[in-house]
Amino acid sequence: MTPAPTPSRWALWLPLGLFAVFASLVLVGLLRPADRAVKSAMIGRPLPQFALAAATSMQPGVARADLADGKPHLLNIFASWCVPCAVEAPQLRALRARGIDVIGVAIRDKPEDLARFFAANGNPFSRVGADNVSAIQFALGSSGVPESFVIDGRGIIRYQHIGDIRADQVVMIAARVAEAGQ
Repeated sequence: MTPAPTPSRWALWLPLGLFAVFASLVLVGLLRPADRAVKSAMIGRPLPQFALAAATSMQPGVARADLADGKPHLLNIFASWCVPCAVEAPQLRALRARGIDVIGVAIRDKPEDLARFFAANGNPFSRVGADNVSAIQFALGSSGVPESFVIDGRGIIRYQHIGDIRADQVVMIAARVAEAGQ
């Protein structure tokens, strides 16, 4: 019977070396995290052509031409069934109080649900279009609700805000709209 071969020295150190490489990669990731900001491919591009019927009987629908009328707008993608949209409602009202035209696109919603949402949260929108199949939402590259776009007076997208607008972001969003009007 022949004795079992003894492992070479490098084979003994291999697990420790692999662990050191793995630990180094984790440490680099912790010290220099990746940029988590989503950069929209739509910034600087015109809005797609669209015309949405009114989502409620209280306000008109919205079309691309309404957003290319020479003044800046905040286009907000929202839904009555979206909890962060309700959280965002006071900030949209604050932006409206600053003179910003806030236009809504309701995603996969019903008029009666929107009426309840507006009764509970207020209605900051000058127009609300019904996007029942999320066609405009997807054409804008929107990843979900809520999401807002600053549109300049020519209908060009100047800024995209993913997620709900927080109270501490109202001034920044208002500044973005003001920049789009220049």
